Amino acid sequence: MRVAFFGTPTAALPSLDALAVQTDVVGVVTRPDRPRGRSGRPVPAPVAERAGELGLPVFKPERRSDLGAAVESLAPFDVSVVVAFGMIIPPDVLAVPAHGFINVHFSLLPRWRGAAPVERSILAGDETTGVSIMVMDEGLDSGPVIGAESIGIGQDEGAGELTGRLARLGAGLLVRLLPRYLRGVLTPEPQDEARATYARKIEDADRRITVDGRAADLMNVVRAAEPVGAYATYEGERFKLHRAGRLLPAHGEPGTLRIADDGGLFLTTADASVELLEVQPASKRRMAGDAWARGRAADLAKLA
Repeated sequence: MRVAFFGTPTAALPSLDALAVQTDVVGVVTRPDRPRGRSGRPVPAPVAERAGELGLPVFKPERRSDLGAAVESLAPFDVSVVVAFGMIIPPDVLAVPAHGFINVHFSLLPRWRGAAPVERSILAGDETTGVSIMVMDEGLDSGPVIGAESIGIGQDEGAGELTGRLARLGAGLLVRLLPRYLRGVLTPEPQDEARATYARKIEDADRRITVDGRAADLMNVVRAAEPVGAYATYEGERFKLHRAGRLLPAHGEPGTLRIADDGGLFLTTADASVELLEVQPASKRRMAGDAWARGRAADLAKLA
């Protein structure tokens, strides 16, 4: 089984590693090096680094129009596998491999098609999600599904942790289903268009909390924003929230910050007070919420 792999972030690594063991990976297509860290120097994507460790040819097309040349350089191969590649693949390229392009998508399709299925599932308060293995077509995650597997979402689970679990789940499902699909044992099932929902890209505004809303919604924003962090405004500057915990009865007006009897830092919303376990004031490092609060116990202002 000759496979061309398309992927970019850390979440794609479990699938690449699994395919490298069980198939002949002819090469990897990933996104170009991007500036990272304080130095601003271009750094290879995680998939590019792993491909180098595995001794695989690596292609880093800048534009969609460059994908055709990359695919031709890898031919012949049986199938392409895509995991969080980050670029729309044009129809002429989708038609190149005999068995098409197979996508490992981090949701139970047709729910949460699009760029941010993990974050959107958390923001919506979903209790379950999963992985779908689908045959790509010209639409947005609209192709027929080969198979899927579901998992529960932890009440305190952030997007980073959930993405890691889904990446491992998807890799296992991929290597179980792909050989059967190539042999013609599995027939892809069309998606129900009437049930489709869309997971648009997470923007900065999606990470802003609303202090006068429900506590549950605030906690979902904090979880979905990880590892970047949700934020509000404190004394005119951005104040990040990285982890939230217990709920207590509301105390004061929405936005009120207070230290509970046991030392925990709590933020009042419209219906409850939320414990802020980890925060990051402007231009500061991440720190425990109670440690930050102890330094300001006498003059805690409101969060907005």
